[in-house]
Parts: sequence; structure tokens; C-alpha cells
Amino acid sequence: MKKLSTIFFLLAISVALAGLAWGIDCATIQGRTITDSAGEIITPGYDQWGYNYEAHIFNGKYDDFMRGKPVPDPVEYDLIMKWNDAWLSKKDCDGDGLLDHHFGYSTYKGSGAWLTNHMTGKVEWPLGSGKYKTWTYFLKIVAVPEDAVLEGDLWKTSDSITIGPAIWGQFAVIEEVANDPSQGAHGKLYKSPAGPGFGIYGKEGD
Repeated sequence: MKKLSTIFFLLAISVALAGLAWGIDCATIQGRTITDSAGEIITPGYDQWGYNYEAHIFNGKYDDFMRGKPVPDPVEYDLIMKWNDAWLSKKDCDGDGLLDHHFGYSTYKGSGAWLTNHMTGKVEWPLGSGKYKTWTYFLKIVAVPEDAVLEGDLWKTSDSITIGPAIWGQFAVIEEVANDPSQGAHGKLYKSPAGPGFGIYGKEGD
């Protein structure tokens, strides 16, 4: 917990310095001038959907991560998402009234952006027994380096080391872990040959 607090503090400093370097007076969530994609003012702490933008975390139901918008195939899973400042900042330094994405970069590539998803739910097992067991699923996603190469559905480094399966265009899956008795899944499903850590993919580590 202490490590996470230190990380958030350092990220906050880095964003502030980035704003100064660009000659920009960044707006903050505390100022209550930044809105979400629906035009609602973002306020400190958790909102009704489970987002805490200052802490870089979503903790709620899977169906709520779209903030009330329709979700394909609604489910009853619990979902925790965590991200860094390059994925979604807690400031508005470009003056558009929204939280910044990959500030200082034209795209996510090379920005060091990352996101984790941790889902949990219940499954009847054995089937027909009336007994339920917990299943879990964990995923790490990173923005690929600027010099990464897409070969088929895999992102690779400039020296041909596989980063991971492509997802959402400029991102790659670097780690996948599942524990689900009904699917026979017990442990790590994928680990990036280039490494499952965040720090090697850009300016912001874990």
C-alpha cells in the first residue's frame, strides 16, 4: 500500500512538471472544471459508477465501467481496473476540459501507458450441484513502444521479441492469469517473452 501511495505521488509530480514544461496551467479535479465523456463534472473520490480518477482506479460492477452506457453481454462480474497517468491523467493540461490521455505524445505508442483488469465472479461447480466457487481473471495491458512492429496479431519489439497479442490498436497484452474450475484454468495463461513488467515499455513504470 505504501508503494502504491509513493507511485501515485510521483506520477502527480511528473504530470505537474510536464504542464510547467509545456507552459500550461493544468486544471485539476479539485477545481471541478473537468468533465467526463458524458459532460458530467468529475469530483474527488468515487463516483456513482465506481471510478476514482484521482486514485487511478475503478472498483465496481463490470456493467458499470461504461458509466451507464449499454454494455454488450451484461454480466454480474466484479471488476477492478487500475491505470497510470499516461493511460488517463487526473489533470487537464491541454485545455480541452477533459482528463488527458498520453499527454505530450501524439498517440499512445511510446507513452508508457498501462492498464490492469481484475475480474471476479461465481460459477456453479460441479455443474448441477447447487454449489458455487469463485473464479478470477487478471490482465495486464500496455501501450507498445514507438518502434514496436505489428506482425499478424502480435506486437513485437524492434529486435523481434514478442511483446504480446494486439488489443485496441496500439496496445498489447503482456500477462494473463485465470483461475476458473469450470474452465480448467489454474494460473498463468500468458506471460510476455519481452517481460510482464510495466517499466520496460515506456517512461512510466509500475
